[in-house]
Amino acid sequence: MIGYGEGAVTAWYLSRIATTTITVPFEDTAPGIEIAEVTTGNVIDLEVQKKLKQLNLPSSPKSNDSQFLRRVYLDTMGILPNVEEARTFLEDTRPTKRSELIGQLLQRPEYVDYWSYKWSDLLLVQSKQLGTPAMWAYYRWIREQVARNTPWDEFARQVVTAQGSNLSNGAANFFVLHDDPKIMAETTTQAFLGMSINCAKCHNHPLEKWTNDQYFQMANLFARVRTKNGSASNESIIFTSFSGEVVQPLTGKPQPPTPLDGTPVAEDDTRDRRHHLANWLVAADNPYFSRAIANRVWANFMGVGLVENIDDLRVTNPASNEALLSRLGKYLADKDFDLKAMIRLILESDTYQRSSNPNGINKEDSRFYSRYYPRRLMAEVMLDAFSQITDVPTVFSGFPKGWRALQLPDSNIESYFLSSFGRADRAQTCVCERTDEPSVAQVLHIANGKTLNQKLSEPENAIGDSLSRKIPPLQIVENLYLAALSRYPSKTEKEGIESLLNETPATEIRPALEDIYWAVLSSREFLFSH
Repeated sequence: MIGYGEGAVTAWYLSRIATTTITVPFEDTAPGIEIAEVTTGNVIDLEVQKKLKQLNLPSSPKSNDSQFLRRVYLDTMGILPNVEEARTFLEDTRPTKRSELIGQLLQRPEYVDYWSYKWSDLLLVQSKQLGTPAMWAYYRWIREQVARNTPWDEFARQVVTAQGSNLSNGAANFFVLHDDPKIMAETTTQAFLGMSINCAKCHNHPLEKWTNDQYFQMANLFARVRTKNGSASNESIIFTSFSGEVVQPLTGKPQPPTPLDGTPVAEDDTRDRRHHLANWLVAADNPYFSRAIANRVWANFMGVGLVENIDDLRVTNPASNEALLSRLGKYLADKDFDLKAMIRLILESDTYQRSSNPNGINKEDSRFYSRYYPRRLMAEVMLDAFSQITDVPTVFSGFPKGWRALQLPDSNIESYFLSSFGRADRAQTCVCERTDEPSVAQVLHIANGKTLNQKLSEPENAIGDSLSRKIPPLQIVENLYLAALSRYPSKTEKEGIESLLNETPATEIRPALEDIYWAVLSSREFLFSH
């Protein structure tokens, strides 16, 4: 390890693993910057501040209202506040306005759109393998659970024990996609425990404690799940048999069906083994289950998981703040796995509401949450934002006009923009499917590609509508800033734009406004959440 911060040292021999953490506190390099005391009773702030004190790492100050407003909309619903919503919030002087806004956002239909899309990524909702009717059944089932705020333990239980027609019980498509017991075991642990046991398929896991025996014990829990064709086209029926075992190649015999570190199914028990698995999986004292979902949700709002990557929880990949991850897992279990309760806890914390602007010391921090970490908008959010600001919906083949990218149930929908900007293919349960890495193709597409430029040149877009209603050009620009950046133009920006517009002939005002729109919508400030 080089530099300041923390690093883990791991020792591994056979199947025994030991880890320890080495901490190198930051040195004061910016006089006058001190580590602030915690002013809330929020468990997140208490644990983050403990870690920052250990590291001698001061946090950035609280975000301003503009930063918070834009950030909380994007992170919670994947949309931007409109002009009136931004103006109203910025002009509100009440100290309770942030907390009240959080409560409102959690009840919005866009919240359902966003989290339905997130869990559709996780559970691989796509028509390429399922077919269109089954894909819709799967998506609608997920959306119904999000709308109901179904507790995560019940959500997981319904998926893991699903049976019947995949057209009437959408959750059954989980098994249509994974019709091999070994793949079922691998996907279940990846999706709901955030762990990969794949490497234990042929030998004991080299970076984890799981053995080859445990891999086949887990796989044998799914050995009796069967699929047959239904009466409808592309319909599959999921059911369980009274017999069937998975044979471990190294021994030539089946392993007793047993959850990881759990108790085995009784030898004479002929009931669906998946219920035994589900009972172990969602138990409040199962440390893997609650920590995995807490880490996934945390990463959505903070940009970086307490464990990175979020589907790589293992002994040899410790959390950046183990105490916080454990407490978040316990909090969630104590709240009966109510995800909205934990989301609200995160959003109301000082940790989440910090500015993304670094101070003189925490510029290099990317793990301990001394500031909010800027990140590029995900592909679907960016495309929807272009449509929202220009008031020109993106047209998706087979869907009504006005359908947003975050409302699409299927990843198997042609879109050059979404593919270029890192949309997940939903072929495997892995966060690695989605990428926010920049590319030349992305730069060229924003600069001179069809998506943004066609929206800006559309005659009846937001610019055309504003001009037809005789809105002064400077007011149009102010509305643009509120809609795109959730702030008013700065004094310098306003003066420069006003000078430009005053020098522009009346016949060239529209092209000038299009250029200003393009400049804002291609800026780093717009393309990133910060």
